[in-house]
Amino acid sequence: MQRDSADAILREMTETDSLLRHARTVEIVMRALAEKHGEDPDAWGAAGLLHDADYEKWPEDHPNRIVARLREIGEDTIAHAISAHYTKWNVPYDTLMSKALVAADELTGFCVAAALVRPERIVGMKPKSVLKKFKDKAFAAKVERDEILRGCELFGVELRDQVEFIIGALTPHAEELGLAAPG
Repeated sequence: MQRDSADAILREMTETDSLLRHARTVEIVMRALAEKHGEDPDAWGAAGLLHDADYEKWPEDHPNRIVARLREIGEDTIAHAISAHYTKWNVPYDTLMSKALVAADELTGFCVAAALVRPERIVGMKPKSVLKKFKDKAFAAKVERDEILRGCELFGVELRDQVEFIIGALTPHAEELGLAAPG
């Protein structure tokens, strides 16, 4: 799937800046993971970009609408990964893309939240500071830490290593994502 097509679907279904930014951050991480693992960055990026596309308009039916839309246009692998991006949905993780998405989604959002409370934002952020916030249940309290840990386990990566990877993937895009130090 080409990025322009994925972006058009996202913008048709999603309007809020915060959800568009989350989609973009997960896209960046998924593209970087695809490159690391010798996979298709366009497909993996589309999965990251579209994983929550239907959440804003149809939260009670998420992710069924975006999954159906992708299947209609023949993007079954991306649809499957999106259908599996929350472990409690009990969808089998039978592709590396599906495992990567569940390992990237919540943790990317958590890393962004950790960056936003730092004066220098993501620039120079170390995994240690994110992991300290991870232990603080009051910080980003709605983030399901057990989901993050399960995602890392499914993908076969240590939490610290995944945090470091996400920081590294997002840092070059700090300006675009609003993660550069103000000023």
